[in-house]
Amino acid sequence: MSAAASNTRAAWIMLLAVAAFSLMDAGLKSLAAAYPPFQVASLRGAASLPFVLAWALATGGLASLRIHRWSLHLLRGAIGVGMMASFVYALASLPLSTAYSIFFVAPLAITALSVPLLGERVGPRRWTAIAIGLLGVLVLLRPRGEGFVSLAALAVLAAALGYALSAITVRMLTRTDSVQSIMVWLLVMIALGAGVLAWPDWQPIRLEHAWTIAGVGIAGALGQYAITEAFRIGEASAIAPLEYTALVWGVLLDLGLWGVLPDAVTWVGAAIIVASGLYLLRRERLHAEAGHP
Repeated sequence: MSAAASNTRAAWIMLLAVAAFSLMDAGLKSLAAAYPPFQVASLRGAASLPFVLAWALATGGLASLRIHRWSLHLLRGAIGVGMMASFVYALASLPLSTAYSIFFVAPLAITALSVPLLGERVGPRRWTAIAIGLLGVLVLLRPRGEGFVSLAALAVLAAALGYALSAITVRMLTRTDSVQSIMVWLLVMIALGAGVLAWPDWQPIRLEHAWTIAGVGIAGALGQYAITEAFRIGEASAIAPLEYTALVWGVLLDLGLWGVLPDAVTWVGAAIIVASGLYLLRRERLHAEAGHP
């Protein structure tokens, strides 16, 4: 298959991944209205685990689950618990489109953190793009005079930082561990770790939420498989910008399920962040992280 054909196929798979993750996030937002953040995070990990485990065993066998660097896996698990719980906490009060707009700062954070953690070199143009992206975040944090008192917006920022740190650990782990082990053990640690933290305030699962939880598990597993496959067969610089189509899904889901639309300030802030992220991708062919909260 030619490079162009591979990138075209990867682009369609990437669009499927973004759609699946957006539907999963809509399910998480629905669950966040009824359960504590750590409980929802635990349910997300547990619901996707059977599907991802089946895929891992089918493609790599039991040997693919072997862990070579326990310390990094445990660190990524701890980051994953905090990232997932923070994002769920934010979804309880923020529209999906607003949460996505703030979360798009993650690629900028990955680039910035690659300097102290991976020893990579970032030129002045990339630092300028990062600074402009942060300006977009400031715009998003100040709608309607709420400013920095919005705990939900700060929670999304914390989740984006966790996502960036997780991306750095994946770059390290792929040198020694398989993709299967990275995916499966993260879900195991989120399910167990968040479950332990949620246990004191654990709420009985309502029967009417069973289908939502199952949908979150299926959509999360499908999205994880699709995004991994997309980056496997396509060039990262060609398909990574498609992650920004999540904003379209966020707007459609907000309107269709909750009857809300982003205000003008959200659109301006999102445009600044997306533009700076696209510049980084075009300028330095940034490799996006093949994972999601």
